[in-house]
Amino acid sequence: MANASAAATVWNCPNYLGELFLIGAQGNKTPFLTMMGGLSGGQVMKTNSFQFPVAQPWALESAAQPAITETASLTAPTPTTYVRGQDTNTVQIFQEQVSVSYAKQSVIGELSGLSIEGQNIIRNEKDFQIMANLLQIAKDANYSFLNGTYQAATDASTAAKTRGIITATSTNAIAAGTADLSKDLMDQLFVAMAAGGAQFVQPVIFASALDVQRISNIYGFAPQSETVGGVNVATIIAPLVGRVAVVWDANVPAGSLLCADMSVCKPVVLEVPEKGVLFYEELSKTGASEKGQIYGQMGIDYGAEEYHGKITGLSTS
Repeated sequence: MANASAAATVWNCPNYLGELFLIGAQGNKTPFLTMMGGLSGGQVMKTNSFQFPVAQPWALESAAQPAITETASLTAPTPTTYVRGQDTNTVQIFQEQVSVSYAKQSVIGELSGLSIEGQNIIRNEKDFQIMANLLQIAKDANYSFLNGTYQAATDASTAAKTRGIITATSTNAIAAGTADLSKDLMDQLFVAMAAGGAQFVQPVIFASALDVQRISNIYGFAPQSETVGGVNVATIIAPLVGRVAVVWDANVPAGSLLCADMSVCKPVVLEVPEKGVLFYEELSKTGASEKGQIYGQMGIDYGAEEYHGKITGLSTS
């Protein structure tokens, strides 16, 4: 049944008997967001402006053997200044409105569809709608933190949009050219990340369901058994990297794979004074309904993009 872009009424939000099932792409699961600690976890960073720095990248020169004579050493060499840059990102607005009519709040005993003797599971429609909208915000944040396209707010009519980690990762990027995921492509990714400056402190692979299966096929081995078959690889061990967790996230685009160092990833929030980070507040009454809004200003700090890597252009079937 399609969701309604309107206040919840007796007619567009009927009551049914039966268990509640959240359907769709992994329902309310947000693996990438959850591994960062969620929107209220210990790694959340607070900022005091919409834009914020994520890294100051700088580089050493290529290694070389000095050849300095005693005579040359009597004169100080030309100075070398190592120049720093700055990578930035932005928080963005997440906002949902909840509106439930008085009539809808009253008729918890009125049931639609097939029913047997029993009681409506939803006893408070307003609480249910707040919960559902919060889950939608978490799902939208998980998607945005992975795939968001950067846009700074330059005026009140321009929406700020956070840059996602997949979008940001450019130094360590492998193009698969529509090939199936393979150990060779995985090895290429790890070598590129090592050369690009990745630290591999807490590496985690986020991939589509198809590529998670392919990883199990590539790295899996099963003990001999007459009654059990198959593998479900949740961690791989690779040279240069060590242990790497493997996670299915439905918001990773088909044909792409992300290897993120989760030790540097954290949500960034811009607090509203005297209200908080992600909050619900009542709105003015304009009739026989209760209205409120959920509001938050959030983005992602992924550290130096060189710490992460990705494969794109993988086959999708």
